[in-house]
Amino acid sequence: MRNWADYADLLKPAAELLARTHSPDSEAMKAQLWRQFAMNLSQGYFLLFQSTPDHPEFAPFENSVFLAQPNPDAVYYYAPVDGNGTYRVTGERGNAPVAGFALGNRIIGMDPLPGKGLGNHDFDDLEIDADGRFEVIFSCERPVGYRGNWLKLPEETDFILVRQFSYDWGNERDVRLAIERLDAPPIRPALTPAQVDAKLAHLFGGYARNLSQISIGAVARCAEQGFVNRFNLTSFQELGNGKDWPQAYWETVFDIAEDEALIIESELPEQRPYWNIQVIDGLWNQVDYVYRQSSLNGLQATVDADGKFRAVLAHRDPGVANWLDTGGNLYGMLIGRWYRCSGHPTPSVTRVKFADLDRHLPEGVARIGGDERAEALRRRRIGSQLRRKW
Repeated sequence: MRNWADYADLLKPAAELLARTHSPDSEAMKAQLWRQFAMNLSQGYFLLFQSTPDHPEFAPFENSVFLAQPNPDAVYYYAPVDGNGTYRVTGERGNAPVAGFALGNRIIGMDPLPGKGLGNHDFDDLEIDADGRFEVIFSCERPVGYRGNWLKLPEETDFILVRQFSYDWGNERDVRLAIERLDAPPIRPALTPAQVDAKLAHLFGGYARNLSQISIGAVARCAEQGFVNRFNLTSFQELGNGKDWPQAYWETVFDIAEDEALIIESELPEQRPYWNIQVIDGLWNQVDYVYRQSSLNGLQATVDADGKFRAVLAHRDPGVANWLDTGGNLYGMLIGRWYRCSGHPTPSVTRVKFADLDRHLPEGVARIGGDERAEALRRRRIGSQLRRKW
């Protein structure tokens, strides 16, 4: 084992990432990045120490604490696996509108570059009993004589990710899951000093830096492509999305002054099982969504009388129902999703002075008063906390 100071030294070069941010001379940006490093260390501990491919357990991956671009409607769980192993997942489906497994190699942060996806599986494609319970086997080949739910595990798979999207926070029943490896000894051995050393070295010298490097790069990529205050429609197929995860994303970097706002306007697909929009800061962190209305989904959003979705991104409440709170960020990102929708419209963006909002909004845009806003925020913070995240 190394001395503790040696592990701390491994983290020091991560400070160089400040120079890659949009505002490296800002004390606020420095504070955000140092905080992100602390978040990455906490998240990395779960991923590296919670379980092993021989003795897995679903660990929290992204939620209202681990904020490297989680979907605010989603809770994600991660389990390390061996692509040559045989695993059984036992659980209850719940009734969130979207729930599924994603298989992959090297979850984001494990390497300096993102890993790759190896397939997605919707829970609703499994055989589920009348009480919502199911079992599914993951393995390279279907076990001889086994006729239940089976999903192929590609040999290069090293994790199974669970993601579920909730519309009605705190009122829908969340997924409940357990995982076990069927071809490994049942008792989990203690980690050896050499194993602890390797994991700590990866945590301090790799994961904490890697995740921030990828996050900063994701914001920079969108800006460099010219999508500033202008949406880009993409599918991220290179990360594993495709026909088995039919989701289109719309993203833009927002760049506004203290006295400015953005008006977002979009047609809505005729069939739209799930959609949302979220506000992200300049480090790709989701803006606090428990105590701020920094995201909206298809249930939370108000659709105007003409069938369109309109929202206002602003630093303070504009009195519009679909306010998107920047959390004080002048620079960051907006990301939206169309999941299994019949169309993928690209929303428009209009940059205006906050004082001139009413001149640029249609007369019938949905408004909200102070008491209604307070109640909406109360429902939001209660609903978020009632969800299972840990």
